[in-house]
Amino acid sequence: MQRILVTGGAGFIGSNFVHHMLARYSYDIVVYDALTYAGRLENLAAAEGNPKYAFLKGDICDIDAVRSAVKTHKIDTIINFAAETHVDRSIMQPDAVIKANINGTWALLEVARELGLPRFHQISTDEVYGQIPEPLRSSEGDPFEPRSPYSASKAGAEHIVYAYHTTYGMYTTISRGSNNIGPFHYPEKAVPLFTTNALDNIPIPIYGDGMQMRDYQYVTDHCEGIDVVLHKGVAGEAYNVGTSVETRNIDMAHKILDLLGKPHSLIEYVKDRAGHDRRYALNTDKLRALGWTSRHTFDQALEKTVQWYIDNPSWWRPIKNGEYRDYYYKQYAERQSK
Repeated sequence: MQRILVTGGAGFIGSNFVHHMLARYSYDIVVYDALTYAGRLENLAAAEGNPKYAFLKGDICDIDAVRSAVKTHKIDTIINFAAETHVDRSIMQPDAVIKANINGTWALLEVARELGLPRFHQISTDEVYGQIPEPLRSSEGDPFEPRSPYSASKAGAEHIVYAYHTTYGMYTTISRGSNNIGPFHYPEKAVPLFTTNALDNIPIPIYGDGMQMRDYQYVTDHCEGIDVVLHKGVAGEAYNVGTSVETRNIDMAHKILDLLGKPHSLIEYVKDRAGHDRRYALNTDKLRALGWTSRHTFDQALEKTVQWYIDNPSWWRPIKNGEYRDYYYKQYAERQSK
């Protein structure tokens, strides 16, 4: 593993992973990204000028372009972050997640198989397991029960990855991450949405009763977990990455408001999302056995995240004045307050 193609590397987790890898190793990192609405070159600004970094604009569904990129840059490893990741958008436009998350993953795998790449890693999600009742936790061998177009597409992509391992003998691994928070998170997602709305004294929309539970991990902890899987993971295996601590959405919203010194009256309960999973919870023993551990508590991760948005309005304000405004209106304007 010396020359790595990081697909979706201009997005939230992908860009943080690129910075992590450039800081830690001497690998050549080539980012391949279509720069759709959530992919931004600004996220990679700190890597510009680094001789170990290069950027290519391209769509993972364009198999000829992927093949050309892999050949030109003599890639030996593909790490696939590229995906449509927002559940709400997947409900609005399910075709987009099927195309990017399933067809795109197939195209990458096919190029890797054709050219004999020794390594392929797929970034997945805890959402493939579906909602998990307390006190249970999802382990890597548990069945998939995805309940949204997004999670179903990620489950489908995982099955294709495993099939390529089994059928063609490819060295593939998969990591299933819990909810990430941190720098460069597009403000349609809960934590940056709540933070940036609160900074502008705009109501915070809470789905349903706000009692949904999520494992919020700091993005750099997730990147370190992926790093461990890349270097120590067993071919054909999947690994959960998370803190194993869940927080209710309403409690997370209260903490954000408290950190910003804003009143809890900014919270506005709105009509719940269709098929909204109540709880995700991961068993992370398998990855911890490889030497990984989460460095941040939820409170530490949330405080660092909120502070980043306080310090970087020049990053998120242009986003909220662009395509995001149309999405936000469609998503929230017609929802009835409870």
